[in-house]
Amino acid sequence: MMGVRSAFRFATIAVVVVACACTRTELPKTFDPARDAASDVANAMALAKAQRKRVIVDVGGEWCAWCHILDGFIASNDDVKSLIDSRYVWVKVNYSKENKNEAFLSRWPPIAGYPHLFVLDADGKLLHSQDTGELEAGKSYDKAKLIAFLRDRAPQQSNARSD
Repeated sequence: MMGVRSAFRFATIAVVVVACACTRTELPKTFDPARDAASDVANAMALAKAQRKRVIVDVGGEWCAWCHILDGFIASNDDVKSLIDSRYVWVKVNYSKENKNEAFLSRWPPIAGYPHLFVLDADGKLLHSQDTGELEAGKSYDKAKLIAFLRDRAPQQSNARSD
């Protein structure tokens, strides 16, 4: 008979195997109108569940200057990037004249501007809809506001082990 520890280890291994399978399908690094948004977000949720993270759905397009400014801001601020990498799975969903992803995006509140960030739990429940205009400062983003946004919606980190 399988003990509680063995059952827990088996379940943990199963989750890791599923997460590894999902990572073989790369999440988009750019806003690609040819991508399947539903599949990308489902893969992000599976990865988030395995890693005990949340999902940020970044909606925008290659046409969007502020989308590129946000990407550059994150890349050039190690503390922001580290916070994202440790607590979130980030997935880009395209919105452009080639593919507006209207059916997929209709599940969430309307978007007023781009980029727009939706925070989901690992089961796909919408936790927050963020107009990134509120995080801007001049011709870039406000670091304190972006960090506060990320920290306020991050999952609780637990150092406790259940053996």
